[in-house]
Amino acid sequence: MLGWFGRMLAGVLAIPLDLALLALFGAAVVVYVTLPELPDIEGLTDIPFEEPLRVYSAQGSLIAEFGIQRRRAVAFSDLPANLINAFVATEDARFFAHVGVDAIGLLRAAVHVARTGSLTQGGSTITMQVARNFYLSRAKTMRRKLAELLLAMQIEKALTKEEILELYLNKIFFGHRAYGVSAAAEFYYRKTLDELTLAEMAMLAGLPKAPSANNPLSNPERALERRNYILGRMREIGLLTEERYRDALAEPLTATHYRPEIQFEADYAAEMVRQEVVERFGEEQAYSLGLLVYTTIDEPMQQAADAALRKGLMAYNLRHGYHGPEANLAGVASLGKSQLDEVLDERPRVPGLPVGVVTQVAADQATVYLGNGREHQLIRKEVAWARRYKTENWRGPAPRRVSDAVALGDIIRLRQTDEGDWRLAQVPLVGGALVAMSPWDGALRALSGGYAFQWSKFNRAVDAKRQPGSSFKPFVYAAAFEQGWTPASYVRDQPFEMPGARGMWRPQNADGKFLGPIRIRQALTMSRNLAVIDLVDRMGVDVARDYIQRFGFPLESIPNNIVLALGAGAATPLEITTGFSVFANGGHKVEPYVIARIEDVHGNLLYSANAARACIDCWLDLPEDGGARTVPDGASDAPRAPQAIDPRIAYQIDSILKNVVTSGTGTRARVLNRPDIGGKTGTTNDSRDSWFAGYQPELATVVWMGMDDNRPLGSGEWGGTAALGVWIDFMREALADIPVATIKQPADMVQVSLPGGGTEVVRVEYRNNLNGPKPVAGPAAPAPPRRRSAPRVIDELF
Repeated sequence: MLGWFGRMLAGVLAIPLDLALLALFGAAVVVYVTLPELPDIEGLTDIPFEEPLRVYSAQGSLIAEFGIQRRRAVAFSDLPANLINAFVATEDARFFAHVGVDAIGLLRAAVHVARTGSLTQGGSTITMQVARNFYLSRAKTMRRKLAELLLAMQIEKALTKEEILELYLNKIFFGHRAYGVSAAAEFYYRKTLDELTLAEMAMLAGLPKAPSANNPLSNPERALERRNYILGRMREIGLLTEERYRDALAEPLTATHYRPEIQFEADYAAEMVRQEVVERFGEEQAYSLGLLVYTTIDEPMQQAADAALRKGLMAYNLRHGYHGPEANLAGVASLGKSQLDEVLDERPRVPGLPVGVVTQVAADQATVYLGNGREHQLIRKEVAWARRYKTENWRGPAPRRVSDAVALGDIIRLRQTDEGDWRLAQVPLVGGALVAMSPWDGALRALSGGYAFQWSKFNRAVDAKRQPGSSFKPFVYAAAFEQGWTPASYVRDQPFEMPGARGMWRPQNADGKFLGPIRIRQALTMSRNLAVIDLVDRMGVDVARDYIQRFGFPLESIPNNIVLALGAGAATPLEITTGFSVFANGGHKVEPYVIARIEDVHGNLLYSANAARACIDCWLDLPEDGGARTVPDGASDAPRAPQAIDPRIAYQIDSILKNVVTSGTGTRARVLNRPDIGGKTGTTNDSRDSWFAGYQPELATVVWMGMDDNRPLGSGEWGGTAALGVWIDFMREALADIPVATIKQPADMVQVSLPGGGTEVVRVEYRNNLNGPKPVAGPAAPAPPRRRSAPRVIDELF
């Protein structure tokens, strides 16, 4: 850095006086020209507080941290004396004596360069480093160096020594995105400055000169050498006693990678927050302002969601067989444990599924190395389930030996059962998602976008556009009710055909049967495909598409033909959840949100959701004490969510969706023993998608399962089996403390008696026209029994 100065000095000593004077005149001219171009140092002491973005649950637990750099300002009075001494000893021993430029140091460095031709002694002061690092380029030119000297002297005139040192220690870079000594102490040691040991202070003092080369994480040997040199310098200039020097020298390296102390995991939701904050504040500010983002994620519900989804995906995995190891490590027998640790550290961390490598294998057992010296002996009963996956409907034979299931070098997963035993395992290849939302304001209470975020960051809850299948039918029937049909109207459950791109399209019911004319209540309860197709055919595709947009589905996602009746469009689990919330809250359209509020580092409110809310009192018959509720405080002051559909239509659909649970395709949910739950199953062609969309008036929840590449799930993997099992497991926990809700019957509705028995609640204007605008004749009345004489009966029997 001072090579040019040394060469200049040597040259000056070797030339005549007149030439030397000419050179000094030239230097004066350069100074004269350079001075006006020096930057203004007025704002130099402004040290912005730069901290990562932090995301919290509704209960206040840290769930994620995102950031480019960390910078925390600390006053000079709060800097430990030994920390100051360590930096001064290594960077600028004469700091408190010079005027920004250490003439002795510069001369010593220049003479050394002139004599040896190598730059091994520096002459740059701390003040010069401040000038260079915060104002000037890195170009190694005479003019830039002169500007550095002049600017350093200006800084010394404007600031005290304490202010300069404070500025230096608060702004200097320490590697790994840590700016400032306070942030560095937290990053490398998880300590405040006054908690650092003398050896740790010396280690930090060695970083600014070469943050990468002297880094204790990436180059511990070089860092230790640098630390010990600094301790020696402190002893040499009288800042350390021999005893303290020896004690500090004996300390081992203790620096570790900074890991935010995550208190609660909700990674898919945290990533949604990150994206939204970046969009709102811009990338640079989002990651540096120290924003505190409080979400709507409820910790008990999120735990229940993750557990239910993982259980369901793992159950599918066990039903369909073992896909084999994640990878195979060649030459495993020649690798030591430290090398194996490095291999395992590179594998994704998946909760409940520790990763290991098979280091020995025999017929009756295999040794699995799990890292950090731990091993597990895998025996036959622990691999007995692992019949090899062939297709979605075919598995190979059960392994008779351990060596039939695993091989030397296999990288595998283990899983602990509820009984405490271990089993060979794998991360399920099937995808899944669960969304739980408050129907009253759209607050997302829980969201799981897959088995584990560390394994797959694809958020299926919000990004997977899949065919909703029969879970879409309630929206179609709501459109029909708007046009004048009622739950008592008849629809035809009979063969239907129409020309298609691949010939005649002949849809079928799941059971392959036809029931003839049936009422809409029965058609939706039993999810009859041909019945809803008949209804859309009479209602009109355009009418249905226009109305269904009210639930939040974009028009382009709704097919422009009759297949929309069977849910042949595309929707995400979040969109389906939003749509079903309309039935759960009396017809209001709420917007889903996950950010409740955003604060700055000082606790000042920067953003509050203030989400529009449905009218709870209009829909529910609430107890006097209000009951257990998920609705946030201040709901009465929030704007009213728009009325998307007539509350009477919401009431009718809700009534039928309760029938789905009590006597339809969702009867497995009766195990919850909740009269206030309703929902709808959904299964697409070849069981490529399994859905259950349902709710209790306090919580709308949707579960989806399917392969990311859209392969079939296999026979029997329907909405009423695969997805509904996850939904039940989650809702059992989520609704444990929520009282049974009672819905008010909206005004202008009346109960009518139906021909042939039974009753139905309909809108007043349709009490005399139950069959809708395009009536379908009901089933023919059965013929009265013929009276037969005893001889005739005997003749027929025999």
